[in-house]
Amino acid sequence: MNNRIFKLSFFAMLLSLVTGCEVIGDIFQAGMWVGIIIVVAVIALILWLISKFRR
Repeated sequence: MNNRIFKLSFFAMLLSLVTGCEVIGDIFQAGMWVGIIIVVAVIALILWLISKFRR
């Protein structure tokens, strides 16, 4: 009986850890996309400024 309870509690703990890792992965993925958007915006701003000063 104790072995069965141990296995069930271990399985429940493992499931909660997997869910937590998935959430953290989603947060980092969203952060990556925000970073990519910011880099593209900065590059576009630099190109726009260069084109303004060339005239």
